[in-house]
Amino acid sequence: MKKIVFATNNPHKLSEVRALLGGQFEIVSLKALGFEGDIPETGNTLAENASQKSHFIYEKYGLDCFADDTGLEVDALNGAPGVYSARYAGENATYDENVTKLLRELDGEQNRAARFKTVVSLILDGKEYLFEGKVEGRILQARSGTAGFGYDPVFQPEGYSETFAQMGPELKNKISHRGRAMARLAKFLQQAT
Repeated sequence: MKKIVFATNNPHKLSEVRALLGGQFEIVSLKALGFEGDIPETGNTLAENASQKSHFIYEKYGLDCFADDTGLEVDALNGAPGVYSARYAGENATYDENVTKLLRELDGEQNRAARFKTVVSLILDGKEYLFEGKVEGRILQARSGTAGFGYDPVFQPEGYSETFAQMGPELKNKISHRGRAMARLAKFLQQAT
């Protein structure tokens, strides 16, 4: 089974991706490599951040790897929080603090349209490939559900009556932004390896 490094320290992302790709590839974590530091994320776009992370790990270890960056874009907030989704309420903000800030910013707002986007940067044999996944939806007035992480309790994907946090992981992984990006990555890896 081909080994590939997923450049993340986020255990939630790691378990989601292992569920998506684990049958075909051995997904190696940064922790398994002995890397526990922070990877720079100074880009202005999701693609720039994903690329920066994958290049950082590839240059450090010389191993095939991929990294992702995900953002929530809310129409009424001109696309915010976007690349700042993980630190929307501050540099070391918790998921709950980020959601609280988002709900406060949208208080009284009728336009709740939003989308999650994920961009994956894969470096395979020294060459970079990008894959994107997107899911449209809306931000609810209040949290609903306890599964998932991040903004999942307030994000209701288009065509569904429940939030990501109310869905089981199987359904969420099938329809989510990360699931779609990883499906494109998996298809590419199957053909390339």
